[in-house]
Amino acid sequence: MLKTVKIHSYEKGLYFRDGEFRGLLGTARHWFVSLPGKVRVDVVSQRAPWLCHEKLDMIVRSGALEGLATVLDIEDHQRALVWIDGRFATVLRAGLYAIWTGQRKIHTEIVDARTVRFRHKELAAIVAKETSAEALEIVTVEEDHVGVLYEDGVFTETLPAGRHAFWKSSRKVRVFQVDMRERVLDVAGQDIMTADKVTLRLNAVVTFRVADAPLTVAATEDVKQALYREAQLALRAIVGAKELDTLLADKDAVARELEATVKERAAQFGLRIVSLGVRDIILPGEMKELMNKVTEAKKAAEANLIARREETAAMRSQANTARLLADSPVLMRLRELEVLEKVAGNSKLNVVLGEKGLADRVVNLL
Repeated sequence: MLKTVKIHSYEKGLYFRDGEFRGLLGTARHWFVSLPGKVRVDVVSQRAPWLCHEKLDMIVRSGALEGLATVLDIEDHQRALVWIDGRFATVLRAGLYAIWTGQRKIHTEIVDARTVRFRHKELAAIVAKETSAEALEIVTVEEDHVGVLYEDGVFTETLPAGRHAFWKSSRKVRVFQVDMRERVLDVAGQDIMTADKVTLRLNAVVTFRVADAPLTVAATEDVKQALYREAQLALRAIVGAKELDTLLADKDAVARELEATVKERAAQFGLRIVSLGVRDIILPGEMKELMNKVTEAKKAAEANLIARREETAAMRSQANTARLLADSPVLMRLRELEVLEKVAGNSKLNVVLGEKGLADRVVNLL
């Protein structure tokens, strides 16, 4: 039988005879005389960079692709990065690949996937390609956070904010994101009994931040819940050992004692306590009425004491004045003149002066 095959300038012919690869056919029209099934020519385009064929291994072993294609024989622990015409194309897993180099500018890079974390100067372009997700697991650590990396359940390193890539393999990779910003925790009111059997409700505020991210991840699943629980237990212990009057007299002392207790426990969670304060001490209704009555009685007693002191001071002043007037007749006359001046200001006064002094000759005609 007569068989003809035309190969264009951008094509190659894969020539098989009796199932064996015989070589590549270049640009031309080729004629073959053969029985059916003896000769086979597969025409492939070099404009498509990938040479895909079920007998690629035979073609590669023949050496026919030398100088015409880049051949990649990737082992199980390796991956290949491929750039075509200066643009990232794909990540190749283990296997045999051939890429035509005649029509396109091809650049390849073999990397070792046994190092789970993938680092590359062109990481942004690589992870932006959708096909990269088949070989890479992409993790984005948010701003003001760090990523705590575990490989097969073992802590490996702390990742800064940004995008990170890891090879998908038999190793299990987990990244825990930890917020490194300062945060506020409200310890809601809880009923606590003081040492003198008074039940009250106390609210506190804790300001904290993460100091050791790996320790925080390893120590507890929910750091805020753990800190909340420790603050509540510390409040119960401290308030339960004090009487009501002591608590009301010095809330700051309670806050300092609470902060010292919580700080020690928070350090075991990888946290640093920035500040801790007692916001409210809420008494039950009947206790409020009783405290108001006590306060009212104290204020009344204080007012009564002040009034008595003022009366005593006034009487002492009057006694001193009487002694001065008794001992000094001239001072007594001056005092009389002051009284007359006050009377003259409010009444019609006629004064008759005689020889024996002013006081003996005053006649008041109203």
